[in-house]
Amino acid sequence: MPRKNNDLVHLRCLRDLYARVGCIPSYSQIARALGFKAKNAAFKLTQRLIISGHLEKSIGGRLAPGPSFFSIELNDDEVRAGFGSDGNATGLVQAQALSQLLSTTPSKTVFLKVRGDSMVDAGILSGDVAVVETSKQAISGDVVVAEIDGSYTIKEYRIDASSPILVARDQSNRRVRAKKTLNIIGVVRGVVRSYKPSLKAQAKLAT
Repeated sequence: MPRKNNDLVHLRCLRDLYARVGCIPSYSQIARALGFKAKNAAFKLTQRLIISGHLEKSIGGRLAPGPSFFSIELNDDEVRAGFGSDGNATGLVQAQALSQLLSTTPSKTVFLKVRGDSMVDAGILSGDVAVVETSKQAISGDVVVAEIDGSYTIKEYRIDASSPILVARDQSNRRVRAKKTLNIIGVVRGVVRSYKPSLKAQAKLAT
């Protein structure tokens, strides 16, 4: 009877290991982390993951994440926030990297950490990571990253009386018109939010 292929399970463990140590460790460390009895088993696993594109050889022969290393299985079943279900989900699972979900133009996309609460009514909270498509063009209603009079901010871009303004999306709905300069850095295409407790919150729970 052929041995069951557990490469996907081992890949998930490797991702967790990479998140902890910041690199792909040696064969002996991989073997120890995955519970292999021999270093050779770790070597064979990594060779299969190189062929599949999950790992690659870097300078000096060290192992490094490959193009597919960070791709995570995406199921097209939707999680309903309300009641009822249309029953149309297929259960299809495909490999998808987070960056692919958030951006169609990777060469023009940057991630920026948000600070402040002026965009809470647009669903953008302090601590979120904004996915920004760099562009000098924006249309009224876009959420943008902009430089205004020497300061950088995330606000809603609008045209008012034929001139551009930036608008906060909170209780203040503050409108700011540039005195000298207003340059669009990029348009916000999405946000990434982590619900992982901060180190400060974890410290409180531990006391």
